[in-house]
Amino acid sequence: MNIIRIATYNIHKGVQGIGPQRRLEIHNLGHAVEQLDADIVCLQEVRKMNRGEAQHFTRWPDLPQADFLAPEGYEAIYRTNAVTKHGEHGNALLSRWPVVAHQHEDISDHRFEQRGLLHVEVRVHEQSVHVVVVHLGLVRASRIRQVAQLQRFIAREIPPEAPLLVAGDFNDWGALVQRALDATHLRSFKGAQQATFPSRLPLVQLDYVYARGLKPLRVHVPRGRVWWRMSDHLPLIAEFELPVL
Repeated sequence: MNIIRIATYNIHKGVQGIGPQRRLEIHNLGHAVEQLDADIVCLQEVRKMNRGEAQHFTRWPDLPQADFLAPEGYEAIYRTNAVTKHGEHGNALLSRWPVVAHQHEDISDHRFEQRGLLHVEVRVHEQSVHVVVVHLGLVRASRIRQVAQLQRFIAREIPPEAPLLVAGDFNDWGALVQRALDATHLRSFKGAQQATFPSRLPLVQLDYVYARGLKPLRVHVPRGRVWWRMSDHLPLIAEFELPVL
């Protein structure tokens, strides 16, 4: 049986806290990503660079965060969603499996929120598996339009018979996204909610992994102080069975 273990994690740009009390968590996040032991790690709010934070924190990594967080032997793919005064941030994918191709699409709905999706094709057990990393907007109407754009992207760019995983921070705790993705034959895990936000006292699930052409096996959210200190989200880990050709 071929199993794919995938994790999605909004890392809050590697920094926690507000103002002078903020603390650098990127080094702890590096250990955390290793502990996830996932074949594919989908990350949101990943900094490529930030001049202000680099000046403030003496231990700010020299590498872009995606490269810094990638465990040994993993390939890191990063694409920018938002350009800010001091730098830029976006989505990333870390893969234990060889990366075949990757691309980015802007899904920004208005000028106050820059959003994007990252599409990566990886080669798993001699099969192509497509992974889309998403970070949807905070406004419900924006999410409706962004999910529609995601559906169009999938129909245009990904073969209908290819195994597909869509993972990320959907910023939605209702049935809006689920109903929309049902029409694209993407399914998430049924049953009890896996609350991921806010990390200290998780009440709602904002982070999901949806799949098409793979059998869902199990899903898990790590909990505890070691996890809620690193980001305002908890990671979500899911395992799927890849059909044998």
